[in-house]
Amino acid sequence: MLDKKKKYLQIALNSNLEEAFSIINQIPLDERIIIEAGTPLIKEFGARAIRAINKWWTGRILMRQRVERKPSFFPYIVADLKCMDRGVREVKIARKNGARAATVLGTAPIETINAFIEECGKYQMDSMIDMMNVEFPLGVLRRLKKLPTVVVLHRGVDEEDFNPEKELPFYEIQRIKSNYDIMISVAGGDKFREVEEAIFNDADIVVVWRSFYKSTAQTANLARKFLKEIR
Repeated sequence: MLDKKKKYLQIALNSNLEEAFSIINQIPLDERIIIEAGTPLIKEFGARAIRAINKWWTGRILMRQRVERKPSFFPYIVADLKCMDRGVREVKIARKNGARAATVLGTAPIETINAFIEECGKYQMDSMIDMMNVEFPLGVLRRLKKLPTVVVLHRGVDEEDFNPEKELPFYEIQRIKSNYDIMISVAGGDKFREVEEAIFNDADIVVVWRSFYKSTAQTANLARKFLKEIR
């Protein structure tokens, strides 16, 4: 489970399994890193994508533990399902394949969101509500039987690419936190300035993907730089 006292960097893997494997083997071993099996990756490769990412990241962590002979940390994998229906079933799929958290859309029926959160609780998974295209996230939260672990404030990729005026909804962070003791994730900004702004505005998790779409010689250094920004 996530620690509310810490800030996290969530690296979303959206390309293919080969690139995912290469990136996982380069990024620093740090408990503040969350690895996401991105929606495009899951759509192309199915639950195998979640399972493979969990296997590779877990393997690296265990290898360091054996070499250094000291306690390490648990791998944390998010399955970005963007669930819209069948909340119970989708949580079971994510958990079976090694995810410790999964996402449901804030635009899903309230019955689906409630079922999703309840099922995550049964498996001791973190539930995340993605509020992309939700005008008033508090309105969704107030209708729930139980709060999720994380609210994701999300500017979509198409919004960012085709509507340059669209800003990240930083203003929602304090609006939500002033009403609920809940963690906030910000997705949709990969620039260091945006990461800094998210942390300055009290986000708990910053999600990045563009810088990690393909593995390059700079992948490890980029991850370290992002981690430095979220301290």
